[in-house]
Amino acid sequence: QVQLVESGGGLVQPGGSLRLSCAASGFTVSAYAMSWYRQGPGKEREMVATIRTAGDRTYYADSVKGRFTISRDNAKNALYLQMNSLKPEDTARYYCYVIARNFWGQGTQVTVSS
Repeated sequence: QVQLVESGGGLVQPGGSLRLSCAASGFTVSAYAMSWYRQGPGKEREMVATIRTAGDRTYYADSVKGRFTISRDNAKNALYLQMNSLKPEDTARYYCYVIARNFWGQGTQVTVSS
C-alpha cells in the first residue's frame, strides 16, 4: 500500500529555516519523479519543487529558487525539502506528491510569522 507521511512543519520566524520530510512506503522513491506542492490560505495548490529520476534533475518555482532545496535519500526511502530564508508568503500546507501515480500525502503545515 502506497503511503506518504510528511513531517517537519511548524511555526518559524521570517528568515528562519525548516526541513520537511516525506517518508514513503509501498514504492521506491528513487524510481519516481516526485514533487513538493503547497497551498496557502485562499490560494490554489502550486508546485514548489520537483526532482526527476534521470540524473536527479531538480526544478523550482521562481518564488523559491535559491532558498529551497529538494532532495531524496534512497536508503531511507524519503523525500526532503530544505527551506531557508523563509518569508511570510511561504506560509502554506506542504504536500509530498508522486507524479506518475498521482498520489498525495496528508501535508504538513508551515507558518512563517513573527
